[in-house]
Amino acid sequence: MTHHRIAVTFALIAFATAAAACGGAAPQPESKSAPAQATPPPSPPALGLYVTNEQSGDLSIIDADTAKVVGTIPLGKRPRGIAASPDGTKLYVALSGSPAAGPGVDEKSLPPPDRSADGIGVVDIQARKLVTVMKSGTDPEQVTVSPDGKTVFVANEDAGQLTLIDADSGQIAQTIKVGDEPEGVTVRPGGAQVYVTSEDEGAVFVVDLATKKVVKPIKVGPRPRSIAFLPDGSHAYVPSENGGTLSLIDAKKMATIKTIKLGEGIRPMGTVMAKDGKHLYVSTGRSKMVYTIDTATNGVAGMVEVGQRPWGIALSPDGTKLFTANGPSGDVSVVDLATNQVTTKIPVGRGPWGVAVVQVNSSAK
Repeated sequence: MTHHRIAVTFALIAFATAAAACGGAAPQPESKSAPAQATPPPSPPALGLYVTNEQSGDLSIIDADTAKVVGTIPLGKRPRGIAASPDGTKLYVALSGSPAAGPGVDEKSLPPPDRSADGIGVVDIQARKLVTVMKSGTDPEQVTVSPDGKTVFVANEDAGQLTLIDADSGQIAQTIKVGDEPEGVTVRPGGAQVYVTSEDEGAVFVVDLATKKVVKPIKVGPRPRSIAFLPDGSHAYVPSENGGTLSLIDAKKMATIKTIKLGEGIRPMGTVMAKDGKHLYVSTGRSKMVYTIDTATNGVAGMVEVGQRPWGIALSPDGTKLFTANGPSGDVSVVDLATNQVTTKIPVGRGPWGVAVVQVNSSAK
């Protein structure tokens, strides 16, 4: 009797299970987690400093308001010159596969260049990533952008040429032969000419953008490194690293009209002009200083020690702060121009070289 009841019980259970499967309550679906969503990158800093690190091959993003590194973007080999697009959405960075070498080094003792690494990296500031590398000719060192943002100008050191790249297509539009070892490249205010320094020839080559030809070379001091114009484009200042001088160029006459001596052993390199044109700031590399030049008198108005071998130099949009990239110490100095004192040093990657400042409109963030 007991065995019979057990059998009936099992039969009832089996029947109930079958009924549920056929017409009873529907089985509960397995719970599934929502598909993972890619986390959008943080918004760019309201005032961002973008620093190329030549040795570590990347870009440091600094929030200038907090003086903190808030991101790092891998770039490629030897990122050096850097320029922002006029609309503040992109950065153009010179990348080079040529082996690093100081002045006077025998090139035969160096490893062969990696030409596949040469190019201009394009960084999307909002997305915080390298989006493409444009072909640019061999060994690009410095880069600048036309006022309308349509053309990227590149100084190709090994090739001794200026390369013009169409910013929209990313294609090379023109190459123009200039002096050997070109480095500094700057568009004259007004956009009609580009000035390119030639370290080898101690000259600045003036390129007319209408004809795409060199108008003439202007003799300056030995090993010129950069160019800074007065806001009206009437004059340009060109530092001579090996001469310890600044050459003042009359842009209309296309001639050096004055040589400004900075002192024995001073190695002027990077230059940046104040928006009002009243002061020029000059980094001095191994001399560790930034010099302030009064453009009314063309005399030295001040100086401050900023760090080890400052090269890249930039100003905040309001003109109250100055920033220098100090290669050997791997940091960026922040100078309060009201007191002419270094207020902080911000550690970045290895071998910081160039600095670009980008202010983001609050409506665009």
